[in-house]
Amino acid sequence: MDTSAILIHVTFAPDGTVVSISSKPEATGAQQWFNFLTRHTTDCYQALSGGRGVFKVPAAQLHDLQSACAA
Repeated sequence: MDTSAILIHVTFAPDGTVVSISSKPEATGAQQWFNFLTRHTTDCYQALSGGRGVFKVPAAQLHDLQSACAA
């Protein structure tokens, strides 16, 4: 069983909007990708200090999420 996970790093502006996020589909905006991940994953997000956070997404699920968001 493959238990590897991909960390998707998020950086927020002081007003709470997403400034940057990793692993997003090419034609997708940063805020749009964050909103999609928030709605389509469970127990994957961890808030960090300094206006940052990470999604810990199973590696096998990342491609499916990117494809669904881009559609």
